[in-house]
Amino acid sequence: MSFRAIAAVLSAMMLLGGGVAHAAAPVPLGGGSGLVVNGDTLCTLTAIGNDNRGNLIGFTSAHCGGPGAVVASEADQGAGLVGTMVAGNDTLDYAVIKFDPQKVRPVSEVNGFRIDGIGPDPVFGQVACKLGRTTGYSCGVTWGPGEQPGTIVNQVCGQPGDSGAPVTVDNKLVGMIHGAFSEDLPTCVVKFIPLHTPAVTMSINTQLADIAAKDRPGTGFVPVS
Repeated sequence: MSFRAIAAVLSAMMLLGGGVAHAAAPVPLGGGSGLVVNGDTLCTLTAIGNDNRGNLIGFTSAHCGGPGAVVASEADQGAGLVGTMVAGNDTLDYAVIKFDPQKVRPVSEVNGFRIDGIGPDPVFGQVACKLGRTTGYSCGVTWGPGEQPGTIVNQVCGQPGDSGAPVTVDNKLVGMIHGAFSEDLPTCVVKFIPLHTPAVTMSINTQLADIAAKDRPGTGFVPVS
């Protein structure tokens, strides 16, 4: 083989090698991760895991978006769209997200906040904790059921963007942040004194029961372990 022929083969190999595409690493997402819905709405992922169909499923608040809304990771928007909302309920304020398992790596712990399964609705006196993309980690006592069915009132802190944030008791998921109990007090801790309005939490058990009754995506949900 001539020198020119060898050079041509080497050049072709270099061009082919330079054209090989490398898939981006999956984005880690778990309860407490920030989400961007439809490119402009910031909310928080409640939890991630699998349903009884084997789909990679997550949840957030319905007021963040409805079926057909597209979801990206706030921490890695360069990864593009990673999921789509496929079901929801405005009254119980939940949205079901179907994630692309090629683009998402589900995790059970985000910034030290861990979800180890699903627990019963908390009762008066139990300490609940939440992790939101806006206000981060906070804990407070549970006051009891809210005025609306499927709601619980906890002395945790929440602000816009925390919608959907997971609420846990002893690391067991019990609900997601819905909104503030009252507009009359600040919505977060002031100078480390918890004189803020409680948060209204939607019961995850009520939401999952509604999903199962309608045989929606998310039926039989089990958080990633």
